[in-house]
Amino acid sequence: MKLSKCGVFLVVLALSFSASAQQWPAKPVSMLVGYAPGGGVDIVARFLAEGLRERLGQPVVIENKPGAVGNIAGQAVARAAPDGYTMLFTANATHAANVHLFKSMPFDPVKDFTPVTTIASLSFILVVDPVTVPVSSVAELTQYLKARPGKLSYASGSATARIAMEMYQSLAGVSAVHIPYKATATAASDVIAGRVQLMFIDTTFGLAQVRAGKLRALAVTQATAQLPGVPTFADAGFPLDVVTSFSVVAPAGTPAPIVQRFATEIGRAMRSAPVAEKLNAQVLVPVFDTPEEFAASLKKERDGWAAFIRRNGIEADQ
Repeated sequence: MKLSKCGVFLVVLALSFSASAQQWPAKPVSMLVGYAPGGGVDIVARFLAEGLRERLGQPVVIENKPGAVGNIAGQAVARAAPDGYTMLFTANATHAANVHLFKSMPFDPVKDFTPVTTIASLSFILVVDPVTVPVSSVAELTQYLKARPGKLSYASGSATARIAMEMYQSLAGVSAVHIPYKATATAASDVIAGRVQLMFIDTTFGLAQVRAGKLRALAVTQATAQLPGVPTFADAGFPLDVVTSFSVVAPAGTPAPIVQRFATEIGRAMRSAPVAEKLNAQVLVPVFDTPEEFAASLKKERDGWAAFIRRNGIEADQ
């Protein structure tokens, strides 16, 4: 059977993509992180980069571009060449929540990217400054806030942390002033210093602060053995089940064979004993999904957050 010129072109193109995936990577892969060094996203990105080095035969170089809740790094990757050598390691905010929380976005979270895979998920802790906020439970905090409407402030270092606090305020019928930060570490520092009174903080970063007594944990969004004695929000009477996820996306147009191979190698790296042990120590739950499954979960999350934000009248403030 003869192939048309178009058919021959498609065959050649498919073979070219397959060959490029087998040869990839021929040089180091840059993985941009939209958050500051030392935070939860950065920590996990470096775990993954270490696990991938041997499997890919090339180093994965972490480049931090913090700011705008991940949007600065997202914009850089959206504009990068779709050749498999520039990837974005990000929290779900950049591709699910930010589009609803920013007045304008420097990229389209759907059209400008190709989903690769989800890495892991983690929960959040509602914490307060133990010096300036004399409460020990969510019930006590709720009463404290009700007696002081709009008098206390809360910090957020990520879009998910802000959404979690907005959900709590909606459920509890309380209000606090939102103070946005570029990074979780900076937000936590101001809560510890008493300049801001409370926040939702991810377990990866917040666990050490709670254990050191610098922050007081009132409840966690999902149960964890790392925080014995800290109730879940369900236990405290609030149906608040918020988690964040860490994932990898590539620029739109990145060849499918490269995307598939990278997703496969990421899954293998995350299952390795050294990386799995590090994830467990950071209170992270590994997630293994395909690019197609990841794309579907992102859409579901975007739609869910959009509905919540509309229902509660949350306005973009950045």
